[in-house]
Amino acid sequence: MPGPRFAQGVGPRAYPCPVTADPTPTARTPRRRTTRSAPSTEYSAKQLRVLEGLDAVRKRPGMYIGSTDGRGLMHCLWEILDNAVDEALGGWCSRIEVHLLPDGSVEIRDDGRGIPVDKEPKTRLTGVEVVFTKLHAGGKFGGGSYTASGGLHGVGASVVNALSERLDVEVDRGGKVHTMSFRRGVPGDFEGDTAAGEFTRRSGLQVAGKCPAKTTGTRVRWWADRRIFTKDAAYDLGELRARIQQTTFLVPGVTIRLLDERDPDSVVDETFHHSGGIVDYVDHLTVGEPVTPIIRLGGTGTFTETVPVLDDAGHMNPQDVERELTVDIALRWTSGFDTVLRSFVNIIATPKGGTHLAGFERALVKTLNERLKAAKVLKASEDAVSKEDVLEGMTAVVTVRLAEPQFEGQTKEVLGTPAAAKIVQTVVAKELGQWFASPPRGDKVPARTALDKVANAMRARIQARQTRDLQRRKNALETSSLPAKLVDCRTRETADSELFIVEGDSALGTAKLARNSEFQALLPIRGKILNVQKASVADMLKNAECAAIIQVIGAGSGRSFDLDAARYGKIIMMSDADVDGAHIRCLLLTLFYRYMRPLIEAGRVYAAMPPLHRIETINAGNKANDVIYTFTESEMRATVTDLERRGVRIKDPVQRYKGLGEMNAGQLRDTTMSRSSRTLRRVGLADAEAAEHMFHLLMGNEVAPRKEFLVTSSDDLDRERIDA
Repeated sequence: MPGPRFAQGVGPRAYPCPVTADPTPTARTPRRRTTRSAPSTEYSAKQLRVLEGLDAVRKRPGMYIGSTDGRGLMHCLWEILDNAVDEALGGWCSRIEVHLLPDGSVEIRDDGRGIPVDKEPKTRLTGVEVVFTKLHAGGKFGGGSYTASGGLHGVGASVVNALSERLDVEVDRGGKVHTMSFRRGVPGDFEGDTAAGEFTRRSGLQVAGKCPAKTTGTRVRWWADRRIFTKDAAYDLGELRARIQQTTFLVPGVTIRLLDERDPDSVVDETFHHSGGIVDYVDHLTVGEPVTPIIRLGGTGTFTETVPVLDDAGHMNPQDVERELTVDIALRWTSGFDTVLRSFVNIIATPKGGTHLAGFERALVKTLNERLKAAKVLKASEDAVSKEDVLEGMTAVVTVRLAEPQFEGQTKEVLGTPAAAKIVQTVVAKELGQWFASPPRGDKVPARTALDKVANAMRARIQARQTRDLQRRKNALETSSLPAKLVDCRTRETADSELFIVEGDSALGTAKLARNSEFQALLPIRGKILNVQKASVADMLKNAECAAIIQVIGAGSGRSFDLDAARYGKIIMMSDADVDGAHIRCLLLTLFYRYMRPLIEAGRVYAAMPPLHRIETINAGNKANDVIYTFTESEMRATVTDLERRGVRIKDPVQRYKGLGEMNAGQLRDTTMSRSSRTLRRVGLADAEAAEHMFHLLMGNEVAPRKEFLVTSSDDLDRERIDA
């Protein structure tokens, strides 16, 4: 019998994460004979290559921007945008514009001081040319231009220049408009306004006209070099919008306009400004009913740091420098269970925390334990509260500002400045302790409610731990402790094993015959599981279906989840290809997202892609009929139309699968379970913040935002997909 066919555009190439087996060559497969020259054994100075100027950036772009796909493209945009934001952070800029143009270029404007146009003494080049052509050059190396900034390495503008087919810069300064253009990092002039114009090399800054004497600012426009970036690399509007919004929260005095004219039929023009700063940010991030008002904590501290300083002779000498660190924190508790915590150094997000976050958390735990004892909320026999208890239901934004912060690694995700921990801890302990001891007028009841909430979180944690310990799987060999409905596989190799979570008993029966019992295990669930977004930890663990999934995976849940203990290499959700199946997948994803998130982060959670239709073509003579599978209504119609146009007869009616149980074992194996022909869609967290927001919106307690989302999104709905 011929193998399954898929409509053009589907099958193993239809999704970004296909999982297929490598084809095994037969004995008759011809092989091309190749002749390779022996490598040279000579190694002398002529084999050494010296990369001048920005050549190193073009040779190894990933070292500077991470990758050459859409992420690298966005990194270039962040570099130029952050330069403008640094001006706003210092109080010299009030307005920034980000413009995505139809020709693929990007322009960023600011009304800051303007890049210096005078000549730098050592290189004898103008400031503009130094900034855009020299690596590790700029005003953020302790020269007094910036007390706090997002850029530290001095490579941003020059890297963007090196990776651009064309870059134009205009500076308003001293009553004149100064201009300069570059092609792949080389200064010169272009004919016309496009990157394809004729280019002539020429060095030096030009004066293009006049401007009012008090007008200052910088305009940078660049065309990304398609020789460097992948064909599908594109600027992500959603990511850009989120970053700009975050920036206006962190720098409350700045207004940022976002203009996207890439699609003339769908122009986006938005302006962001938040005068309330991080207080507005916490209010924006808050999900659920607030228990307390937004509490603002702030203060400063000084510390001494030994840093190398470049003297006039060009020598690096250690010198003690006194630094000032400013702490600004806003937080509130809500009635929910999730923690929303954002931390920043200057305007740099630190998603993995660092010394500032460590000081914040230590102060929280110490202060809350002291206040709980003072208010006699906890009994003497009860345990002290932990970090997890204090953070439950908290929404907080932690920011610190200091000159030349020390980060761990190039990614700037972890602050390493040791003194930050002590200063933040001192500020938080003093300010938060005072708020609980002497609440502002009207906040006495919320303060007591927050203490009760933290104490109850500790009690629920201990109860949940006891329940979890009872249900935890003892050993992979002790299969008697696993649910009886689990149909396990034989292999002991975790990386090679797969767990299919199957919807319903009828699908389970078919899947038993379709699976490869060596490495494919099956766990049936009864319809729609508990919506854990609305349930407590204790309720989730009491639910039979949720408890069975956690028990079978064998790695625990929540903060105690241990990815290395997971019994299976892939967790595959296999539900019907209809609306109910999509709902079940959403509920399962909510469970994984809230309590087993490392599985998603590691790329080990997948959704099976069973077909929705089976189209059988009628062949002439004794030739067996061919079968084509499609996955959507529109795809089915397009396939049928194409077959009819080519004169291919099809068997009526086209079969529509109402469930996995309608397939026979061979069909389920070929289309959904066999590694050689199936397609899996990997679940990822490319944008964790957007995913978290969507989970809260679709699965949370608040009905009004969900209703608004459904109403506003109704025009985008394909009504033919409604299974009614």
